[in-house]
Amino acid sequence: MRSARLPLGPGVDVFGFSTGTFLVDGRAMFGGLPAAGRRDRFPLSLNCFLIRTPGTLILADTGIGTMLDKRYLAAYKFGDAVDIPDALAAFGFAPEDVGLVFNSHLHFDHCGGNMRMNADGEIVPAFPRARYVVQRGEWESALHPVARDRQSYLAPGLKALAASGRLELVEGDLEIAGGVGIFLVPGHTEFHQCLKVEAGGRGFVVPGDLVPTSAHVGLDSAMSYDLFPALTMENKRAFYGRALAGNWVLGLSHDPEIFFGRIRETESRFRFEALG
Repeated sequence: MRSARLPLGPGVDVFGFSTGTFLVDGRAMFGGLPAAGRRDRFPLSLNCFLIRTPGTLILADTGIGTMLDKRYLAAYKFGDAVDIPDALAAFGFAPEDVGLVFNSHLHFDHCGGNMRMNADGEIVPAFPRARYVVQRGEWESALHPVARDRQSYLAPGLKALAASGRLELVEGDLEIAGGVGIFLVPGHTEFHQCLKVEAGGRGFVVPGDLVPTSAHVGLDSAMSYDLFPALTMENKRAFYGRALAGNWVLGLSHDPEIFFGRIRETESRFRFEALG
């Protein structure tokens, strides 16, 4: 399993780990970036982040999980699968230890591991003691998706989560635990959110699909998967201003090689500086 650890502050550690890989259309993923010339499929990683704080254990995004339809598995050529309980065990934790699950948005590659199938064939929360924190607007979009985004949302797991009583719908920017906050950064979806953890004067942020890989740092292109590409560009610039001012460490959701790094600015151009 590919993984990395980031000590953030007293009693706070971040573990980045990959739950597998998948292939996407390089032209759609990279827009006008140099990689757009590729006519083959481009490999991405399904990265998740486990944040241990003195107050709670947080899981940021959950990959595709174990219930994905065979059509999706075949279409995206998923490989190197790692079940999240196995990843947690490698760090010394169990699913029952997770107190909060954060989803940047509800596309299947970011929330598929929220739920699992039990021995009786029932869909149940994979983290039975956790609060699942989702923006209310994103939830409504997932249940009533526009045609362009319909294949990205999978209803059975969402409906089972709602029935479980573990779902917590929130609105806008707010603190969800001690030193842990969320804030809206629309563009990829209308209610896409980021997670921020502060400890020891440092900040760690999961930008989700606002900055999915180190190749997406520049402002000259947006993914074709973004529902609102112009808004992505606008909010990315504002996000970089905050990241630079706070010297944030970012955790990348889809980079096949890098988990952690910082935004740097050189001659009005942005680049990604990897850590470790």
